[in-house]
Amino acid sequence: MTAAPDLSGRTALVTGASRGIGYHLAKQIAAAGAHVIAVARTVGGLEELDDEIKAAGGAATLVPLDLADMAGIDRLGGSIHERWGKLDILVANAGVLGVIAPLAHVEARVFERTMTINVTSTWRLIRSVDPLLRKSDAGRAVVMSSGAAHSARAYWGPYAASKAAVEAMTRSWADETKNTPLRVNLVNPGIARTAMRAQAMPGENPDDVPHPSEVAAKILPLASPDLTETGLIWNVESERFTAWRRPA
Repeated sequence: MTAAPDLSGRTALVTGASRGIGYHLAKQIAAAGAHVIAVARTVGGLEELDDEIKAAGGAATLVPLDLADMAGIDRLGGSIHERWGKLDILVANAGVLGVIAPLAHVEARVFERTMTINVTSTWRLIRSVDPLLRKSDAGRAVVMSSGAAHSARAYWGPYAASKAAVEAMTRSWADETKNTPLRVNLVNPGIARTAMRAQAMPGENPDDVPHPSEVAAKILPLASPDLTETGLIWNVESERFTAWRRPA
């Protein structure tokens, strides 16, 4: 599943769009023809993204927003409804690592912010745009997870727990919408040359890690109107979907 889809005339919301995978995925979605609503805290990164999208002939709307601002997420959904009346693509990419440390040493404020940005804001985003995605003829939701949700390695507790919660929540949403045109899938991006990766692995040579543009290109087809899968996780490194076994 490597061919770039035709997204002409579609509208896409991408969070965490000022750097890393979100930045490059927003660029590639715009290059495929969609109008990108780019959300991030970092204004400079959004402006750079806007310049690159426009230089390539695309269009974007910039939304500087800290996803801890839950009322702001609600307003975003209202603004999309007023301007476009629907949303075709959601890429819920924004997230924070928190801290790599023993669980008993994690400060409460760090744990709470990790859960707020990674879990609560994702729920709030779903709550805000679900009605808009249902108005699309082929709504597509791409929610970023991580292999950490399954490996549960030592010292990764807050991040692993947050991504496990995101996976469970997204799978429930996919099951709720399986009889609609909306397709909802998760992504395990694997390793990528991002600021989060550098924070987690400070001794790693970044040249040994795939560039985020390469990872984004493998995620892009999940935004296609032709996609039929839902409720699965797309593993970027193996380039295949994984399903979960339901209890008997």
